[in-house]
Amino acid sequence: MSMPTLPASKAKRGRTDAGSTYSFKNEKKSLADTVMPLLLFLCAAVSILTTIGIVVTLLTETYHFFREIPIFEFLTGRKWSPLIPPVSYGILPLLSGTLLITVIACIVAIPIGLASAIYLSEYAPSSVRRVVKPILEVLAGVPTIVYGYFALTLVTPLLREIFPQMGVFNALSAGIVVGIMIIPMVCSLSEDAMSAVPRSLRDGAYALGATRLEVALRIVVPAAFSGIVASAVLAFSRAIGETMIVTVAAGSTPKLTANPLESIQTMTAYIVQVSLGDTPRGSLEYGSIFAVGMTLFVITFLLNILAQYVARRFREEY
Repeated sequence: MSMPTLPASKAKRGRTDAGSTYSFKNEKKSLADTVMPLLLFLCAAVSILTTIGIVVTLLTETYHFFREIPIFEFLTGRKWSPLIPPVSYGILPLLSGTLLITVIACIVAIPIGLASAIYLSEYAPSSVRRVVKPILEVLAGVPTIVYGYFALTLVTPLLREIFPQMGVFNALSAGIVVGIMIIPMVCSLSEDAMSAVPRSLRDGAYALGATRLEVALRIVVPAAFSGIVASAVLAFSRAIGETMIVTVAAGSTPKLTANPLESIQTMTAYIVQVSLGDTPRGSLEYGSIFAVGMTLFVITFLLNILAQYVARRFREEY
């Protein structure tokens, strides 16, 4: 029995339609292969161009500032008074205030964050972990201005019951609340590092008679040490750059002191104070904003490099 055949005109039209469809698909694919890499490259270049723009702006304005103020005087001076005569541009009071806040914050955040990470990684059931970890990470979404008023209206009055000589604005309450703010960063990054440790290491330790606490402290924490240290360094960097909490709760008194009960001023708080629109562009006070910002940029940049070095240096691969 012979199969029915299409007329020659219909068969030719079918081949033509198939060829047109194939050609259209090839053109569409070629267009996507040409345009999409360019579009994705432009998206990736935005961050690079933004960074370059920030650095160029900081360097330009900082150069103009240091043409008037010697850099040695800026880095070693013990008095910061750019707005009230006699003017002085020694950044050490701002630097000491920033480091004081940061050290207090890390003393609060690193032990609590690490203990929380150990609990979530080694002790908490999966159902508890799914609930507790998102709740901890909600803290990272709270606006920092809310933390600032929390420090001023709740933490400071409680601390003044313990330290009556404490001022309304002080470094201790601001540092504690900054520490509370960065706990989720330490906890989340450390817990991720601990969860990456192979289960076989834990099982081997249990087989040798180790307790759960010994496994956590002697097996898991050393194995995840690079991630834990990197989280601590990044938290330190985050605390240095905090602005609104210290602006609201720590005061605006640039003072070279290590007493956390006194009012101090950080580098970020000074930038907020001066950049409110009253300082004329091109003035020395205006240039001091960029000089302080450049100092802060260099510190955080070096800390990020240190975090990456530590992560690579002590990384354990399984």
